[in-house]
Amino acid sequence: MNISRFSVLLTAIVGLTIANLLIGSVSIPATDICRILFFPVSTDEGQGEVAEIWTNIVWQSRLPQALTAIVAGAGLAVSGLQMQTVFRNPLAGPSVLGISNGSALGVAFVVLLSGRIGGVALSRLGYLGETAMSVAAIAGALAVMLLIVWVSQKVKGNVTLLIIGVMVGYLANAVIGVLKFLSPEEDVKAFVVWGLGSFSRVSGDEMALFVVLMCVLLPLACLLVKPMNLLLLGDRYAGNLGLNIRRSRLLIIVSSGVLVAIVTAYCGPIMFIGLAVPHLARAIFRTSDHRILMPATALCGAALALVCNLIARMPGFEGALPVNSVTALVGAPVIAAVLFRRRKDDMGE
Repeated sequence: MNISRFSVLLTAIVGLTIANLLIGSVSIPATDICRILFFPVSTDEGQGEVAEIWTNIVWQSRLPQALTAIVAGAGLAVSGLQMQTVFRNPLAGPSVLGISNGSALGVAFVVLLSGRIGGVALSRLGYLGETAMSVAAIAGALAVMLLIVWVSQKVKGNVTLLIIGVMVGYLANAVIGVLKFLSPEEDVKAFVVWGLGSFSRVSGDEMALFVVLMCVLLPLACLLVKPMNLLLLGDRYAGNLGLNIRRSRLLIIVSSGVLVAIVTAYCGPIMFIGLAVPHLARAIFRTSDHRILMPATALCGAALALVCNLIARMPGFEGALPVNSVTALVGAPVIAAVLFRRRKDDMGE
């Protein structure tokens, strides 16, 4: 039964990837997309310029966006599942410990503070600015994660750690608010646009590096399936079975934090996928076994991210809608339906 569900998810991802290549503000025939991807594009007289434009659209825009959405959605979904497991909280998500806020603070220093001090924000310096923003986002996220890791060694309860993470997020937002107040409007607008999230920022060598990083990190996260299953039994019972609770909690937090840091650095803060997708995967597969739930969550996250990217680029919209707006519009009804269905099942029992 689970094999058929996995097959449906994989088929959906392939179909949504094809739809992301076909659908956009510029209409490109499916046969031409196949030629662009697999065969040399015809450059007949009168068609060379059009063919070159279509090739650039497919290779530099649509395909990178689809691949970015797949790995980013999978990474955020797995990170959310890890957070919900380690804190035993269905409302926990990738940003629950303030790691996303740390990324935002790092980018705020590049976009807002650099402009205030140097007169020109680093974000306006083209490729150098994009690189600086990515590095700053990773540095900010890792700094917060190291703080959380240090705190986790000092406190025992998950609730205390959760509260500290929320407070760190509020503190980062407070600093960002001050920087916004002191910065010119152009820099504030650039920071707000970054905060809306997008799968279109990654292209070329950056896209290849991003995909490779996520293809390494996701299998590593799957190595934590056994301790995650044991944590579901409760700390005392898991400890009696030989699990080192503190070390396992630390490894899961680090794994989740690194996934969030990399995705946020390349795509900006993408909200709601990490919160909603684990619930969707549990509803589809009806299990709490992470050996099934981990790959199921990754596939559901990839599929939902492709859906959101497709809606954001639908014909009729000038440019593209902010991804965060789309993830909320798509994800909120999904999670509401899952929760109502679960309540109905509980009442039926």
